[in-house]
Amino acid sequence: MMGSKQTSPLRRKAYHAGSWYSDDEHELNQELANYLKEAEDGLNRVEGGRGGVPRAIVSPHAGFSYSGPTAAWAYVALSEAMFHHKMENNGSSLKIVVLHPSHHVYLNGCAISSADLIETPLGKLTVSSSLRNELLGLKRKGKAAFQLMSIKTDEEEHSGEMQYPFVVKVLNDVTKRASSSTNNKEINVEVLPIMVGSIGEEKEAEYGRLLSGVLARSDVFCIISSDFCHWGSRFSYNPMPTNSNVQIFEYIERLDREGMDQICLKDPGAFAKYLTKYRNTICGRHPISLWLNALHENEKVDPVQPKFVKYSQSSKVRSSWESSVSYASCVARKYE
Repeated sequence: MMGSKQTSPLRRKAYHAGSWYSDDEHELNQELANYLKEAEDGLNRVEGGRGGVPRAIVSPHAGFSYSGPTAAWAYVALSEAMFHHKMENNGSSLKIVVLHPSHHVYLNGCAISSADLIETPLGKLTVSSSLRNELLGLKRKGKAAFQLMSIKTDEEEHSGEMQYPFVVKVLNDVTKRASSSTNNKEINVEVLPIMVGSIGEEKEAEYGRLLSGVLARSDVFCIISSDFCHWGSRFSYNPMPTNSNVQIFEYIERLDREGMDQICLKDPGAFAKYLTKYRNTICGRHPISLWLNALHENEKVDPVQPKFVKYSQSSKVRSSWESSVSYASCVARKYE
């Protein structure tokens, strides 16, 4: 008798493992554990009780040896969010929407991962087919608002992938801690990566409105993937301080922090004006702007407050021939 044909799940491989980060499970697990422990200790010293419920983070996406210590400051909040979801929801999945830019392909819109599973050296993540289908059904000007990206495009883009090992690490840690507690509710997590192309302000607002309802749900957490200033001739961006007493790396930090302040205002127009004025090379500016538009749309029904908790640079630039990339972690919390 002929059996029904089984379709294998479509897998997104850990394309950058072994180059951008370790492909060895134990080595990677220990590296991320160290970053998370240092971040937890640092947050306790700086903030004490953090309060509120984390609903979103902005996290960098460079190689872990560069940006991992900074990214960990954001991912401590994901651990909090997972525990909160576990306590407040009866077995339902926490859905993590990952908004990331496109570094290699031109995209005048937004594209959703077509994968069913996302592989990392630490384990697999399940892609939310229900949320993907919901978004694929949305219309913009009479046409499908979202498209699917190919597995090749998905795998070659690093800005999404650099979030996935952290997500799995946090999930594994929360699951382990939960299994030893009296509350043995399962922790189910699904992800949905969305590539945000080089879209203008009008489209950023439109996509922000389209996603606002999803991002306002209590069972949805959002990760926005972005590095900050890329300074140096190799990035075609090297503005100099006008004050000779200010080092270049100090000027870069001031530039970045002004942008961070605009983000915390939750005003997409203010952030757009900042980008127009300084042309800062924030590679995730489109995902950030889309998210800010969603926050603006949700302000009355699901208000959250972003706060930047960590900032660093790949190197301290003092000479015009040097270069650096900036990294920043932000946590957006909802306060009752």
